[in-house]
Formats: sequence, structure tokens, C-alpha cells
Amino acid sequence: MSRSPDTVTLVDVVVIGAGQAGLSAAYHLQRLGASFVVLDANPAPGGAWQHRWRTLTMGDVHGIATLPGLDVPEAVDDAAARDFVPAYYAAYEERFGLPVVRPVRVSAVEDADPGNRGGDLLVRTDAGVWRAPAVINATGTWERPFWPSYPGASSFRGRQLHTHGYEGPEDLAGLDVVVVGGGASAVQVLGEIAPLAASTTWVTRREPVWRVGDFDPDAGREAVALVEERVRQGLPPQSVVSVTGLLLRPQEARAAAMGAYERHPMFTRIEPEGVRMADGTFRHADAIVWATGFRAVLSHLAPLHLREDTGGVRLVAREDAHTPTTAARDHRVQLVGYGPSASTIGANRAGRVAARSAVRVLDDRAAA
Repeated sequence: MSRSPDTVTLVDVVVIGAGQAGLSAAYHLQRLGASFVVLDANPAPGGAWQHRWRTLTMGDVHGIATLPGLDVPEAVDDAAARDFVPAYYAAYEERFGLPVVRPVRVSAVEDADPGNRGGDLLVRTDAGVWRAPAVINATGTWERPFWPSYPGASSFRGRQLHTHGYEGPEDLAGLDVVVVGGGASAVQVLGEIAPLAASTTWVTRREPVWRVGDFDPDAGREAVALVEERVRQGLPPQSVVSVTGLLLRPQEARAAAMGAYERHPMFTRIEPEGVRMADGTFRHADAIVWATGFRAVLSHLAPLHLREDTGGVRLVAREDAHTPTTAARDHRVQLVGYGPSASTIGANRAGRVAARSAVRVLDDRAAA
């Protein structure tokens, strides 16, 4: 779709992002009769899933949550997640005729009239400007991988990569590999590369928390509630897995038997040929994999000054006491795919609540 950067389009609601949370919000906006657009920075349907490493399978991710109104097709465990999920999302967009415009990159969301904080918002993009009373932000975290800063990193002569750019274990075959991070992605990457690498060393800042017992729906709801409490306080959100704990899967049994999950404290510095461990010993490394997670993509919302002094965007619940999606500092803005709804556990519910809360902005304005 070709548009002039100066074109201004009026809608009721702008949804930014077409991952699970964004598509869920779009479905409910459609049912509520709102005029809306979904702006997606990706070249094709699938959200962040289309960028995941090629060896990540549907068996690895234990399936995905069903979007409202269309069941997920049955998937074989060895189906590549980055093919299967985008195909489902594409079918979903087509089934409901969702108005997704892509690729569109949002640069800023700001007041149409700076003197009227309760007026319309302008969503500025590389494909024009959209004007709306309400915005649902569903940009997730994929485009903002977190690279910690450690002394000596620039001196390393080997390869450094983040899981954002990890493609599969073959590239690390025969190498001495250090994997950094205490989350699920670190566990998965170790499970893949340990049988092929010359050696692996797992380092984390804190002791990994291993889960005992199955992760059932009740455990999922408890985990979401803990993450929700942080965003209610305006604290930077943590991942759901940080409160659910880690669990080894059958496909990681070989790596476990090889000792890949022996955890070491974080190294103190990076040297040209490896890392200096906390106890002063040296560990040779040909590659360092940073499985250190992602941060929320929110820079385009900076003109609205949504962040609290505590570092996060505080969310409140307007439509559902159990699901905060409304920015406390600006009720015109809903955040989904942020905090608890960054997981498939909470994204669908957050999409519904965000859609209703956005429409309430329209109703409030009409009643004023």
C-alpha cells in the first residue's frame, strides 16, 4: 500500500503491532463496531514468530494460544514455529478481514493538539499519519534485544550473538560456547548446541529457579497475577517465566546428561580469547550467546510521558479488575503485549479488555 508521508487518516482506534495481542484487540474492536487500523512493522503476518530461530519447533513451544474466533490448526511437534504460527496469523487476518497495513514503522505517538491533553492522538509513521482518540500499543519486545554491558566485550575475538539473531546449533558446532542468561531461551539453546559444541558453559547472574511439577492453568494464572502486580505499581515488567520457573523437556535430556545445565556465576570480564570467571579462572570461548531477553518497545510513546519514576508504565484496569491495560498517565493509551500480556497466557484477555477500554474513550467523549 503506497501512501504519502503527509497523508492523514482518521479512525477511532489505532492498533500498533499485529502479533497475538494486537490481533486479539483488532478482533474485539471489529465486534464492537469501531473503525480502526492495525499498523505492523513486519513485512508479513506472524509478529515476532516469523523471526524465531529455524530449529524452534511447535513441540519446543508446547503450542500457542488460540486467537478468538479461530482455532489453531493441529500441529506436528517438528513443525517449524516460524512457519506454522505466521501461517495461522495470516489465515486469521484473512478470515476476519482485519485492516492490517504493513510494513509501517511508527516513529511517534503525540497529541494532535498539545494544549488539549484529552484530544486526539497523532500516530506518525513512514507511511503517513493516523489520527484517533485512542491507541492500543501491541509492539511487544522482539525489536529490542537486551545486551548487557561487560568489561572487555569489545576485545573479544570470537563471535557474540543474541538469541534475537540465533539461527540454529550448526553454526556453533565444534566451538567452545558460553551461554549467558537464566531464562527459557538459554535452556533451549543449551539443549540444542551442547551435543554439537566442543564445550558449553552456562553462566547466570542469579541461581536458576527450576520448577517442580507441571505447569497447569492454575499455575499460569498465578504467574500472570505476579507479573500484573509489577505493572500496577509502575515497575518495569518481568517475564512470566521469571516467576514460573524453568523446566527441562525431553529433548533437553541429552544436554542435561552432558552436564550442560551446571550453572556458573556470571563472569567478571570478557577477554580476547574467552571469559574470566568469578573465581578468577579463565574459560576459553569461541562464541558467547547472550540469552538475556528483551525489553518493551515503547520509544514511540515517549512524547506522551507515560513512564513512572520507577521505570515502567503503570497500568490500571478500567474494564476488568483483573486485567490492567490502561496507561495510568493517559487513559487514551492501552498497552497489550506488555508485562503479563507479553505471554500467550494473557494476550487474548488483554486484547479484549484493551478494545473495550479504547471504545470507552470514544463513549466518554461522545457523552461529554
